[in-house]
Amino acid sequence: MSTIAYRGTCALITGASSGLGAEFARQWAARGADVVLVARRLDRLESLAAELERDHGVTATPVAADLSRHGAGQALREQLDSRGIRIQTLINNAGFGSHGAFLEQDPDQIARMIQLNVGAVADVARAFLPHLTADGRGALVTVASTAAYQPTPAMAVYGATKAFVLSLTEALAYETRDSGLRVLAVSPGPVETEFFDVVGTRDAVVGNVAAPADVVTATRRALERHRTPPSVIAGLGNRVSARAAQLAPRRLALRVAGRALKA
Repeated sequence: MSTIAYRGTCALITGASSGLGAEFARQWAARGADVVLVARRLDRLESLAAELERDHGVTATPVAADLSRHGAGQALREQLDSRGIRIQTLINNAGFGSHGAFLEQDPDQIARMIQLNVGAVADVARAFLPHLTADGRGALVTVASTAAYQPTPAMAVYGATKAFVLSLTEALAYETRDSGLRVLAVSPGPVETEFFDVVGTRDAVVGNVAAPADVVTATRRALERHRTPPSVIAGLGNRVSARAAQLAPRRLALRVAGRALKA
C-alpha cells in the first residue's frame, strides 16, 4: 500500500506543458489525484488537461503563469485560494538550461535562468508550504539534476542553480520532518525532453538519455517508501557517476566534468 496519498488530493505541477512536467501530471492523475497545471503555454496546458480529465476522470486545471516574475508564487496561491483549490502536493519542475562559456552567455538569459531555477523554486515552495505541511498527506518534489553534484563548466549557471535546488530541498525535508509531508529532490541525468532544444546543442548530453516516464516512476517509488529519502538520483549509472564525483578530488571532478561537457 502506498504511503503517500493520491486520490482525494490535488497536485500543483510547474513546467507542466511538456516533458517531465506533463509526465508527472499523467502519473499523478492516473492514481486519482486532481492536478493544477502551470506553465506559460496555455494551449498546451488546456490540451493536457482535457486528456487527463477524459482518461482518468480527475479535475485538471490549467493556469498560465510566468513563474520567473517576482512574487509569482504568492500570486499563484492567492489565485487558487480564490477558486477554492487547496494543494496537497507541489511538484517544482519548471526550469531551463544553457550551454557555453559563461562569458559568452547573454546576461539577460542568465538572470532569467537564476530567477526561474532558483527564485521561483523557493518562491513557490514558500507560498504553498504552509498548506502542504498543515495537510501532511502529500509531497513537495523538486527536480534537481546530476549537475548538482559537481561544478559544470559550459553549464556553470545551470549546475549552480541545481546545486541550490538540491540543498534547499534536503534542508526543507529536515525542517518539515514532523509534519507528515514527504519532501524529495530528484536528480535525473539527461532526459528526452525539450530541454536540449532550449539549450540548442546535444553537447550537454552526458551519459544515457532517460525517458520522462522512467524518471517520474523513480520519483514516485522514492516517495512511496516507508521512509522517503530527502533526495534520490534517478538511474543506476547516474548514481555511480554522481557518487564518484563526490569522492574524487575536486580538481579531478572539475576536469572530468569540463571534458564531458565539451567546455
